[in-house]
Amino acid sequence: MSSPRETHIPVPPDPGDKPINNESDLSTLSIHVVTCASQLPAEFLQPSSERQLVIGFDCEGVDLCRNGTLCIMQLAFSDAIYLVDAIEGGETLVKACKPALESSYVTKVIHDCKRDSEALFFQFGIQLNNVVDTQIAYSLIKEQEGHKRVPDDYISFVGLLADPSYCGISYDEKEEVRVLLRQDPNFWTYRPLSKQMVRAAADDVRFLLLIYHKMLEKLNQRSLWYLAVRGALYCRCFCISDNNYADWPALPPLPDNLIADRHAPEQEILSVLDVPPGKMGCVIGRRGVNILSIKESCNAEIFLGGDKGPPDKVFIIGPVKQVRKALAMIRGRMLDIY
Repeated sequence: MSSPRETHIPVPPDPGDKPINNESDLSTLSIHVVTCASQLPAEFLQPSSERQLVIGFDCEGVDLCRNGTLCIMQLAFSDAIYLVDAIEGGETLVKACKPALESSYVTKVIHDCKRDSEALFFQFGIQLNNVVDTQIAYSLIKEQEGHKRVPDDYISFVGLLADPSYCGISYDEKEEVRVLLRQDPNFWTYRPLSKQMVRAAADDVRFLLLIYHKMLEKLNQRSLWYLAVRGALYCRCFCISDNNYADWPALPPLPDNLIADRHAPEQEILSVLDVPPGKMGCVIGRRGVNILSIKESCNAEIFLGGDKGPPDKVFIIGPVKQVRKALAMIRGRMLDIY
């Protein structure tokens, strides 16, 4: 058995024998609404090292987080899209997907996994694992190209689709659905699914495998390691547990070829800070000036629970030294008199 020091960055497998190479291929993908597990591919339900998969993945719901309602899980394969109906199929259907969603043999390509992971964890006890987060990948590619990191400069999925380096297409229907959601937050709960709901849900994953392939061509070994680690930490971010994530899969270790580099990257961690009642205002500051200053001073990502919760915690992801620096600065702000 190889030691952790001998572990190399896992490059996810090809999602199929005939990779999708252009948008015209994607427009013809069949779409299946799934209400029972038998309608899903067997290789998905029974993950295996002999048949590793890469799928596009997303979730839709009402106020998607720990306290919301997960309504649909979208799974994009190279030849079809499956809309897993959590309303009709219920907990039994979603939990049938648990082995695949937790498996290291199934790579889930997703854009910003934090709240999806939170909903799966608290509503169904699923620890989302082995993700390629295209939001993280986009930022890493920009850093490789020499762009300076800017706090909270996270590309939206609509923005990613519009980037000519990946798809170069507009996604106007996304805004139409957002308007409908503002008018009626229960939009995704209604059954039967309308044609618009099916199309919108499918379009959220339709292009992910194409984007995935294009991103892999751009990412170097250092960025691939960051992508694997940060994806794992993003999945944990809002999934607070009493055992400090001890039962979650281990983080990808730093490979030998990067250890040998005299500029080897520092291991990244997630730290969760409790904010005493009445002190979050001091942390954020008027119009967010305090938290922005901390973000600009530290090479770490800082997330607040916000309206979706938990409202009394700050989540920090980054290199150990930078996380400690951010923690010290936030604690200092707690002492400020507002």
